[in-house]
Amino acid sequence: MNDVLLEVTRNPAARGIIKSVGLPIPLPEKLARGKGPWSPLALDGRAIVVGACSGAELLPRGADSLASAGAAVYVERSNGGASLFDAFADAGEAHARPVREDSALEPESRVHALVFDASGAEGPSDLRALYDFFHRRIGLVSRSGRVVVLARTVDPKSAPEQAATRAALSGFVRSVAKEIGRKGATANLIVVEPGAEARMPPVLRWLLDPRSAFVSAQPLVVSSRAKEARPPATTRPLDGQFALVTGAARGIGRATALALAAEGAHVFCVDRPEDADATSALAREIHGSPIVLDVTAPDAPAHLEKALEATGVDVIVHNAGITRDKTIARMQPESWDLVMAVNLEAIVRITAALERKVLRDGGRVICVSSVAGIAGNVGQTNYGASKAAIIGYVDALGARLAERGITANAVAPGFIETRMTSAIPVVIRQAGRVLSALGQGGEPEDVAAAITFLASPGAQGITGRTLRVCGGALIGA
Repeated sequence: MNDVLLEVTRNPAARGIIKSVGLPIPLPEKLARGKGPWSPLALDGRAIVVGACSGAELLPRGADSLASAGAAVYVERSNGGASLFDAFADAGEAHARPVREDSALEPESRVHALVFDASGAEGPSDLRALYDFFHRRIGLVSRSGRVVVLARTVDPKSAPEQAATRAALSGFVRSVAKEIGRKGATANLIVVEPGAEARMPPVLRWLLDPRSAFVSAQPLVVSSRAKEARPPATTRPLDGQFALVTGAARGIGRATALALAAEGAHVFCVDRPEDADATSALAREIHGSPIVLDVTAPDAPAHLEKALEATGVDVIVHNAGITRDKTIARMQPESWDLVMAVNLEAIVRITAALERKVLRDGGRVICVSSVAGIAGNVGQTNYGASKAAIIGYVDALGARLAERGITANAVAPGFIETRMTSAIPVVIRQAGRVLSALGQGGEPEDVAAAITFLASPGAQGITGRTLRVCGGALIGA
């Protein structure tokens, strides 16, 4: 069943009737999602207003990235804006993208994004610059627009007032996400560790891209944890690489295989024998290779290692997963065991086998977790446990493989319109859609877009993390 409220949104007459009679029904905005392969001019002509507090020094590093993407940048000159203007002016000149002061914006203008550098915030009084910037401009953000705040990590050894100030930014961004979500706009926080400054620009660029449409109210931590590997690329970032996707026949797995192939990867599509036809059809469609395999089989790791030994593998996406829902008191042991076997044990066994010989340096391991692993769900003790385990797994795996330049991350989808969620009762399904900042469910392509970004060289600074693709879900926020 489709999202009824989203269908109403697409009908101007129905939307007008609901608004005119004052019904308290939140109508979600149809999201503007990116289509097709990555574009070097992903932000072409999009107006972006940038600002900073005193002492901020992260955003100038992103000037060239935004200018090369085609953004039309407007700079707030107050606080830290004078040096910021110079940095963006130089980048704009290099890419024939003149930069202007934000006072040049027309009163009725709408902008794609507001980006604020709060990296200089040291005490509570510094938060006033955050208020001043957004209070005056938040109404300018367009439908399906973006808000991004840049920050430094909270050092546990820092003065308490500095730690409090930096921690405040997370609550601010999550709240803004809920305020602007009604018009399909998102707000996110980029937290940069010392020494990882050069790895921030590709992350900022992706959060401003339409492909991040269902990522909101999230902190993305950028570190120097994983050794440097490939330089970032803005088109076909996976050219010449080999990727493995489990559970590839349908839903998120299929969308992921399509997205990785569109960016240049040769994809090995893995799924169970029952889905052999769909797996083979997908592999033919994307010029990949089918592997029909039950990932829980005792010989599955050895089988995959042999299949990949001639090419090696650069990207491993563990997407295969199942649910067997019952409350813990009513759950049969075989339901517990099967969920753990598919959702956790297969991942551990397959990764252990592949990382030894076929996973290349600079590679990626990406696991599909769930917000159920963060917040828990009634009747999903097995599923929630397995998905929470994935979060701990990638944290430890990322640390162990960092010296080889390999990153390990998880994505945690919220309510995504898949065959699995279609089995949920209608009322609960609709509640799952509306209980988010964006007021709707996501598409498999939203999760695939996040996985593709994490697979790209530009995500080298993100490892051991879990990225929620949930539209700013209230559950587990």
